[in-house]
Amino acid sequence: MLKHALTMTFWWSFLFSLATATTTAINVAFTPIPSTLDGPFEPVTAPYDVSLRGSAVDLPDTDPRVRRRVKGFEPEQISVSLSVNYDSVWISWITGEFQIGNNIMPLNHTTVASLVRYGTSRIPLTHEAIGYSLVYNQLYPFEGLQNYTSGIIHHVRLTDVFLPYFGLKPNTRYYYRCGDPSISAMSDIYHFRTMPVSGPRSYPKRIAVVGDLGLTYNTTDTISHLKRNKADLVLLVGDVTYANLYLTNGTGSDCYDCSFPQTPIHETYQPRWDYWGRFMQSLISKTPIMVVEGNHEIEKQAGNQTFVAYSSRFAFPSEESKSLSAFYYSFNAGGIHFIMLGAYVPYSKSAKQYKWLEMDLANVDRSMTPWLVAVWHPPWYNSYKAHYKEAECMRVEMEELLYSYGVDIVFNGHVHAYERSNRVYNYTLDPCGPVHITVGDGGNREKMAIEHADEAGNCPEPSSTYDESMDAFCATNFTSGPAAGKFCWDRQPDFSAFRESSFGHGILEVKNETWALWTWYRNQDSTGKVGDQIYIVRQPDLCPALITLPKGSVADI
Repeated sequence: MLKHALTMTFWWSFLFSLATATTTAINVAFTPIPSTLDGPFEPVTAPYDVSLRGSAVDLPDTDPRVRRRVKGFEPEQISVSLSVNYDSVWISWITGEFQIGNNIMPLNHTTVASLVRYGTSRIPLTHEAIGYSLVYNQLYPFEGLQNYTSGIIHHVRLTDVFLPYFGLKPNTRYYYRCGDPSISAMSDIYHFRTMPVSGPRSYPKRIAVVGDLGLTYNTTDTISHLKRNKADLVLLVGDVTYANLYLTNGTGSDCYDCSFPQTPIHETYQPRWDYWGRFMQSLISKTPIMVVEGNHEIEKQAGNQTFVAYSSRFAFPSEESKSLSAFYYSFNAGGIHFIMLGAYVPYSKSAKQYKWLEMDLANVDRSMTPWLVAVWHPPWYNSYKAHYKEAECMRVEMEELLYSYGVDIVFNGHVHAYERSNRVYNYTLDPCGPVHITVGDGGNREKMAIEHADEAGNCPEPSSTYDESMDAFCATNFTSGPAAGKFCWDRQPDFSAFRESSFGHGILEVKNETWALWTWYRNQDSTGKVGDQIYIVRQPDLCPALITLPKGSVADI
């Protein structure tokens, strides 16, 4: 009997332990993902892992992933970008070789055709589109500096020639080849998928968001992780190649502000753009990429020209969105309306960009595109020491307008770390304010931002916040709240819900007209593990658009 009792006791203990373990596993597996309805959240700072800071080294020009692998005028650096709606896309590529040196001779772009053959089947490609081409130069008329001239850059807009009023079909795979068939210089066959039709229940499955990429070994990790998440669209929130961390002879530096003060102009090494285009082709030749400019794209050259590489190499839906500018434009991806804004071109209330933004916002139909997402490079809500309050002039000029139209999410880069805000407006927690997310952690050479402005001795001087675009200092002390009278908080600010210094990327999955899942993935983690995750929930009944436009307003233009 004693033996039997001991045996029964053992089995009851075993079953209880098993049940407890199973319950624990279920609780772990089904831990609910928080939503903004649960907020505002107490600020959290994730511990910094010092071992992650050491590998911000650029890929050399000898790396096979950045070397030229085509011959003659065969296409390379192939990419896809969107027009304003699902019914049209842009295909871009480069033919011919760049030149760099003292005696360069630009290629004649008219000698090579810009043609794309495409269709919904690989064979035959039944449609054909013709585009335009250009060559750009980066010139430095100073002794000892080398000049650059690009290969021939081609941009072709695709639409459906048989259904001109409908264009490409939504959510459809198209195959394409690009190049010039008259000289036997056509690419392999690639494919892309169009965006879903706009509507409250129609969304891309996954949108990748990444910033401040550069071309380091960290970058390669970021892109490798991003590819595994099988995004339908990539948003690059500025700072593309960091070519301006190099002299024209290819010598590099680890930071922008300390590079080469002895030269008469801040140099760049333009071949880094070609290396970047070659490395990225495996992703962006089939997944559309939409880019907005960052400060590293300014690249001043002779004649005070700026942003020449950026505005030449990418195709933008500028004309289609009526902005007529590569620096700010808009587009739809299913039921999401994206607004891309320029932080380094005029944005005051009297500027063309602001007037265009008023018009664009006034014409958004929230019944068809319920989600409104804004993207620009430098963050307005940033608790790191790096670039603290640097974009305050832009915030002062534009925040009220964006808030009035109920912008849901803001994506930024610039700060080389990750940060997600609570819903905020004018530095005050507000259930109708957007969630601001900084993803400037793509992997660039300047390494991560690790110091916070609220830590002792880290508060920047107000004199560091001069805004060249406005020729003004707009950052001042806080006037209310726990930091009233101070330039910085003395603890993590209330607007900052979560921050961490790690390289990575984010994925936005809009589920319906009110719920979207945001997930941030860290490079150091295995596939599937998340660094930060939250449901962002729209509340249109609580937060209707505040603007009521009179007849004859910009909405009627």
